[in-house]
Amino acid sequence: MKRIAILASGSGSNAEQIARYFSNDAEICVDILLADREAKAVERMKPFGIEARIIERKTWREHPETIVQLLRERGIDLIVLAGFLSFVAPDIVHAFPHRIINLHPSLLPKFGGKGMWGDHVHRAVLAAGEQESGITIHYVSEEVDEGQTIAQFRCPVMPDDTPETLATRIHQLEHEHLPAVIRQLLNEL
Repeated sequence: MKRIAILASGSGSNAEQIARYFSNDAEICVDILLADREAKAVERMKPFGIEARIIERKTWREHPETIVQLLRERGIDLIVLAGFLSFVAPDIVHAFPHRIINLHPSLLPKFGGKGMWGDHVHRAVLAAGEQESGITIHYVSEEVDEGQTIAQFRCPVMPDDTPETLATRIHQLEHEHLPAVIRQLLNEL
């Protein structure tokens, strides 16, 4: 059985989609969700019987070795950042090389980096007059949103889009493509 750990900070719609997608899989499971704050994502794991833990942000910054130990003890094969807003310490990145992925709501390298998350990204895309946006699934590196790209999926930006309408299309791409990319990566391990 290949095991996934999801890291989340927010509403958890992608975490829930991943949990649902793998809920009856004989070869892959979501083993745990780790949150860095009180988050709706924690509640979304309950119907699937998936353990969810809140590990305070200070621990992520100052004691990443405790997180590495937890993930190793659970036999985690792939770590998926799904709306995770804390910095992933280099100790964690080095402990799981090419086994930590992030979902970003733009076509990187555009609109990435520190401060570029959620509606901040969608506002920037609209302000720049972009004609398309999308999602990037990439490996996590020590630099924010600069890891090697695994896959990108695109959608048009409409002339009358708002950050909310663009976010809706971006979420559709995330829900459709992220679980399949996770499966592909785990099948290659």
